[in-house]
Amino acid sequence: MKMLKNSIRPVKWLSATLFAVLIMAFPLAMQAQESAKVKNIILVHGAFADGSGWEGVYKILAAKGYHVTALQYPMTSLEDDVAALNRAIDKQDGPTLLVGHSYGGMIITEAGVSPKVTALVYVAAFEPDAGESLVTLAQTAPPNPENGILAPDDKGFVYYDEAKFHAGFAGDLPKDKTAFMYASQGAISAKCFTTPVTHVAWKEKPSYAVLTTDDKSINPVIQENMVKRSGAKVTRIKASHVVFISHPKEVAAVIETAAKH
Repeated sequence: MKMLKNSIRPVKWLSATLFAVLIMAFPLAMQAQESAKVKNIILVHGAFADGSGWEGVYKILAAKGYHVTALQYPMTSLEDDVAALNRAIDKQDGPTLLVGHSYGGMIITEAGVSPKVTALVYVAAFEPDAGESLVTLAQTAPPNPENGILAPDDKGFVYYDEAKFHAGFAGDLPKDKTAFMYASQGAISAKCFTTPVTHVAWKEKPSYAVLTTDDKSINPVIQENMVKRSGAKVTRIKASHVVFISHPKEVAAVIETAAKH
């Protein structure tokens, strides 16, 4: 009996020692997990817009300590726009999260294969596969009657119809705001819409998607089909195409979730 008691003591001692080690290691593990969270975020606007539209989302994320870049790119070709994003990625000091709106989804899909990129967030955005262009995807479902994307002009640039801009692009924003957005829209080359992607980051990296159920610029049916294929973690918001302006808190929450995981 004494021998049995003596044999139990080392087991109890070993269990207590392991427990103490685990207790001491837990804070270190949590600290490592905290340090692994992504702090660099690049916001990529879509067509007929610029980086200033992200201001509401930027303020929320910056206030929480994230290093946020609102990309400005030339809108002259998909290649030029991807090159602009790659330059921004190169400037980041560590793991980086890419967020793309609308046409910006094409850009982050191509550039997101960078080793620095940890995940992608698609906000009412196109999620192409290899060989697909924006036009290819846009033609997979009928356009909404409110959609005001015009045919290219004689110089090959595309604009949004003024008469349809409010209802078709930003119906949940005040008309005085959308009037300014129309006046300041950027001209985008038709080549941006017709050039297919060659690299598909969502096949290699985790992806998240904000789907806009009241979108008149990208048919919600197209959005649903794209996320089914990509396997993106989906958040649905009843909003217009510019959900990142009308619902910045909800969009920022999705981005922060992606950054933490």
